[in-house]
Formats: sequence, C-alpha cells, structure tokens
Amino acid sequence: MTIARGRFDMPRLLIIGFVCFGAGVLAAQNARTLNLRGDRFKPLTWEQLTPAQKTMVEDVLAGARGSLGGPYNVFLRSPEMGNLAQQFGASMRFHSSMPAKLNELAIIITARHWTSQFEWYAHRRAAATAGLDEQIIQAIASGKRPTGMQPDEEVVYTFCTELLTTKQISDKTFDTTKAKFGERGVVDLIGVTAYYQLVSMLLNTDRYPLPDGVAAELKPL
Repeated sequence: MTIARGRFDMPRLLIIGFVCFGAGVLAAQNARTLNLRGDRFKPLTWEQLTPAQKTMVEDVLAGARGSLGGPYNVFLRSPEMGNLAQQFGASMRFHSSMPAKLNELAIIITARHWTSQFEWYAHRRAAATAGLDEQIIQAIASGKRPTGMQPDEEVVYTFCTELLTTKQISDKTFDTTKAKFGERGVVDLIGVTAYYQLVSMLLNTDRYPLPDGVAAELKPL
C-alpha cells in the first residue's frame, strides 16, 4: 500500500483486500472440509494444526488428490516427512511412466501383500476404473496368480510379487521387465511398490477405518 498526497492507492488496497479475503476463505474451507479419519491416531482439526501441518494440508489439497482420505492424518504427526512423502506418492501415482492400469495393478498387489484393507478398498476400484479385469482383481484378493493376464500385466505381476515375497529380483525377471518398460519402468515399479508399502504400514499401524457401512474385502492368507 502507498500513500500519495493524502490519498490511498485504491487499486493496491483492493488487491490486498482480495488476497486477505481469499486466505480467510481458504482457512474456513479447510476448517470445514479436512474430514480426517483415524483410530489410534485421532483425527485432527484445522484449528489443532501447527503451521507445518497446515502447509502439508494445503499442499495435499492443491495436488491431484484433492482430499485427505488415507494416510494423511498419520503423516501429519510428522508433517515435514509427511509432506515429502506425499509429494513422492503423488509422483508415483500420477506421473509414473507406467500406464495407470499397470500402476494400479502394482498398488493392489502391494495392498494384498500387507493385507491393507483401506488401501485395497481404494485402489481395487481405481484399478477397475483404469481397465484391469475384475477376475484379475479377485484372484489377487484371494492370494492367487491370476490367469488370463495380458503380457504387460504378467510382467508387472511377476516383478512386484517376486520383489515383495523374495526381496530379490532374478536376472530373468529384471531383463524381461527392462525389455518391456525400460530402465525407468523398472525404477517406477520399485517406487510405487515402495511408497504403497509405506502407506500400508501407516494404515495398518493406525487401524485406519473403512468408510461407514463398508466391510473388509481381504481375508487373511
């Protein structure tokens, strides 16, 4: 704001006013719409958040997700780590070199490995929306190798399952995956599997609740 010859610079005053009003509206919206859930980690409200936690919330809501369902109530307990982790997760989910169907396949394989009920609930639906066959989804839920997979699905299933169960990747699996998806594809599969293992650990530790009226789909293996 400037003062010239006893008069206020009205355009600048208006801009400042709109900015302040917009910030107030954002804070009010956040206060109403966090909708955080949790069990062991009790849901936080906007008024309870520290500045670092508010920064994380605003960064999540400004991204492709647009909501705070899932691990974010737990991430907020360590907001600097949580904000870095959610940015990594957004990269792996929305900007991977892997097609969405194959990326979601890797995620539900990870969810099944950890018996992470909410992760499975959210991503088995995302996988179906991305085009993954329901019979494949149901076979993974049962802990069985699906039949009738497409060649690219076979490669992803073999790679992720081998990495999760043996903690190693054979030369044959590495070479096949690299030939199909390139070196970036190999690394992106590792990245998405790693991130959703972190998410599974957070959700399982919290005993994160499913939406009201939704039953757990995964049975113990």
